[in-house]
Amino acid sequence: MGNIPIAVQLYSVRGDGEKDLPAVLAAVAKMGYVGVEFAGYYGHTAAQLRSLLDENGLKCCGAHVGLDTLQGDALPASIEFHQTIGNKFLIVPGLSHERTSTRSAWLETAGIMNGISDKLTPLGMRTGYHNHSSEFALLDGEMPWDTFFGNTNKDVVMQFDVGNALHGGGEAAPFLKKYPGRALTVHVKEFSASNPNALIGEGDVDWPEIFGLCETIGNTEWYIVEQESGDYPPMECIDRCFQNLKKMGK
Repeated sequence: MGNIPIAVQLYSVRGDGEKDLPAVLAAVAKMGYVGVEFAGYYGHTAAQLRSLLDENGLKCCGAHVGLDTLQGDALPASIEFHQTIGNKFLIVPGLSHERTSTRSAWLETAGIMNGISDKLTPLGMRTGYHNHSSEFALLDGEMPWDTFFGNTNKDVVMQFDVGNALHGGGEAAPFLKKYPGRALTVHVKEFSASNPNALIGEGDVDWPEIFGLCETIGNTEWYIVEQESGDYPPMECIDRCFQNLKKMGK
């Protein structure tokens, strides 16, 4: 699994995407990325997005979606939308306070995600959860990350954001080992205690260890670059991140 494809989370260049998504997708493909993860669609229909992806030879490796879009009457429309754009990973990037304020709230949310997963898995689709930093601070005697992934089924994707986790004191490696086979998509984000603008490969993350785990026990299908700050314009930042990954042999 040494040749895991590299995508970019378009939130990294959201300002550019808002102005001209077609130009962003063309530029991303030219940089060498083979996939994109959406966090908003900038007014485009699913058919329009699929056309833009196909024109640029890009795949949709995921989308960040609200939990409400995966429940009740909203779910069928979400399924149709994501099937049209060729996306099988419907990842929840954050939760309301009422769903995360206590251990019991996390357990209830885990049950909801299990139910969604049961509906998506037969369609070849997956839901999952993406961390920030608060999931790695003890809550009612347990880390929320463990509360959630210790009580969700194996089909619920553990989208580990390396930089976010380290910002909250959570090292990636122990969790990749603890929940093998569940990190199907991984957010390749740098963290530096001394430089908040560090690009991938310029900070404190032990990337060789993380890549080794992703490529052996993680079942990882995509590396997804997300860069939220930098000393350069956003489009240049993601280009530099891609080049740094290539220098690391990715």
